[in-house]
Amino acid sequence: MKSKKVMFFQLRLKKENIKKKILIAKRILKICKKNKVKLIINDNPCLAIKVNADGCHLGQKDMNIINARKILKNKIIGITCHNSFRLAKKASLNGANYIALGAFYKTTTKRVRYKANINILNKIKKSVNLPIVAIGGINEKNYKNLLLNKADFLAISGYIWNNKKFKPHQAIKKLI
Repeated sequence: MKSKKVMFFQLRLKKENIKKKILIAKRILKICKKNKVKLIINDNPCLAIKVNADGCHLGQKDMNIINARKILKNKIIGITCHNSFRLAKKASLNGANYIALGAFYKTTTKRVRYKANINILNKIKKSVNLPIVAIGGINEKNYKNLLLNKADFLAISGYIWNNKKFKPHQAIKKLI
């Protein structure tokens, strides 16, 4: 059986006001539902509830997971853990549904302060019983190494949206 290429779509809007975020999120949600893709809102549990998204992804400087869980109830919550075993264990103990590790590779999507590697992926995979999303600079040349080392999901942004050779749907098709 062939696996589905896109299972989650994270809406990451940093500069738009809340009204614009709601408008965009509702449009994206319709597309996600039509394609059986779960919508995850970045940084904002209240926005996730307002638009009835499937969940929220929280960075280390966002609302803590305990407070987010009170808002989101049983919806998906993911936590950025950078390259930290300690943060991954804490996220697991606090009820995260998944953790994100990275950046694994050089990226232009955001400034890299924490560099993850295969060793930390393997260490966390052995001791934290949560799906792991690998992030940071992932493209058609390096994604297989992460999957072979048991990353459960790949967060791929720049390669899809900022690709000078391929349109987004073409870039996704290159990731087989």
